Amino acid sequence: MKNVVPKVLVSDNISSKCIDILKNAGLKVDVKVGLKPEELKECIGDYQGLVIRSATKVTPDIIDAAVNLKVIARAGSGLDNVDKAAATKKGIVVMNTPGGNTITTAEHTIALMVSLARLVPQATISMKAGKWEKKKFMGVELYNKTLGIVGIGNIGGQVAKRMQAFSMAVIAYDPFLSEEKAKAMGVEKVDLQELFRRSDFITVHTPLTAETRNLINKKTIAVMKPGVRIINCARGGIINEQDLYEALKEGRVAGAALDVFEKEPPENNPLLTLDGVIATPHLGASTKEAQENVAVAVAEQVADYLIRGTIRNAVNFPSIPSDQVPRLQPYINLAEKLGGFASQIFEGGVTEMTIEYQGDAAAVDTAPVTIAAIKGFLTPILEETVNFVNAPIIVKERGVEVKEIKSTDQGDYQSLIALRLKAKDKESYFSGTLFSKKDPRIVVVDGFKVEIVPEGDLLFMYNNDKPGVIGNIGTLLGRNNINIARMHFGRETAGGMAISVVSIDVHAPAKVIDEIRRLPNILSVKQISL
Repeated sequence: MKNVVPKVLVSDNISSKCIDILKNAGLKVDVKVGLKPEELKECIGDYQGLVIRSATKVTPDIIDAAVNLKVIARAGSGLDNVDKAAATKKGIVVMNTPGGNTITTAEHTIALMVSLARLVPQATISMKAGKWEKKKFMGVELYNKTLGIVGIGNIGGQVAKRMQAFSMAVIAYDPFLSEEKAKAMGVEKVDLQELFRRSDFITVHTPLTAETRNLINKKTIAVMKPGVRIINCARGGIINEQDLYEALKEGRVAGAALDVFEKEPPENNPLLTLDGVIATPHLGASTKEAQENVAVAVAEQVADYLIRGTIRNAVNFPSIPSDQVPRLQPYINLAEKLGGFASQIFEGGVTEMTIEYQGDAAAVDTAPVTIAAIKGFLTPILEETVNFVNAPIIVKERGVEVKEIKSTDQGDYQSLIALRLKAKDKESYFSGTLFSKKDPRIVVVDGFKVEIVPEGDLLFMYNNDKPGVIGNIGTLLGRNNINIARMHFGRETAGGMAISVVSIDVHAPAKVIDEIRRLPNILSVKQISL
């Protein structure tokens, strides 16, 4: 029987180098740019590979129709336009090209920072209007100013390195930044509030998560130096745009440089009416070099997978032999969920991570499972996309020591994976198991026995074990039209400390979280997304 040549659909504009590499590898390639969702749904069943950038939206409907699809590959790092959960459920590998836009995004951040300090765009507009307003455009120097970097991963690190050449004092906030790593980078590690208080310029380089959404808002701006300047080349939504607008109008913030917006294009956005704001249309990765780099990388990855079965830079699948997938996949899923859950609860710079395997879990190949736990732990708070390839490298670069412990002895569960996190003066413990050998459950959180389904949006609360707590939470959520899917509880002793975990159908707005925080006997609340 004649072998069928895999077919690849390229549905977004991409460098011709990508097409050439795919064809030279022996793949059939169709380029269909600008397909409407129904058109993509109608034709996707013919293809084994799909290459995209940011325009194509790979929704569950598209994935459901992709009966032959084996790989979705994004030329770039962001994967907001791909439903990774639906793809994973169907066994489709999702790849990206991490690192391809690191330098170009860092350079764009610096370009905006310098332009903001010296009012370059405003002066250019004035000159083109035939004016000579030399006194109007008085700038400020970067020399001897303090730069605060929120999130000092690949991009933030490159910004720090370059701005030190401007003789800026660089301070940084990053939950995974160790003192040793900060010292090696020549930056000062500080907490977020201190960064806000001390910085003359602030640049953000974090993903958009429940914790970072509206990270810069009216309250945090009030902590900042009067006359601070803010740059965002990361994700729209990290800055509350209305609060920033009001702070700029009042003169509390001297200027802002924005490459990303909560809604893109930013139609009728009042920020764009202010003289103190400079903006670009999401150009962080838009250089010829970056686009060619990611085009070549994505083509080589797709060809390697469809022709040779080699997985590289997959965000939802480790490199393991296909015959081991059925046995390992449930453990990989559990470990990733456990890591993501722990990451969003634990506070402080982690220095040591220990993954413990007990019972049946200790009998499998734990190497990819450990990587899954690391990936899950890093993903919620890092700007760069974390995958099964780069997770061990990133965690090592952050100065976190990773250990494994195995024991075939069974305790309360036939199979158990535990995650022990250590910081300088703190330690936390989380463990999970599989129900029916496939369904992940988190069963212990710092000594509290629970039974949490780790999926979707969760509200995690520490509270006093008093009557009325559950009723108050339910009433408040109901009043805000937020439906409760599940509720999980654990307590130390009757009337003592307790935890409550509420699974909700929609993401709760920040104002709802604030209302919950003010309820009687609620000690703390965090929204977790898994």
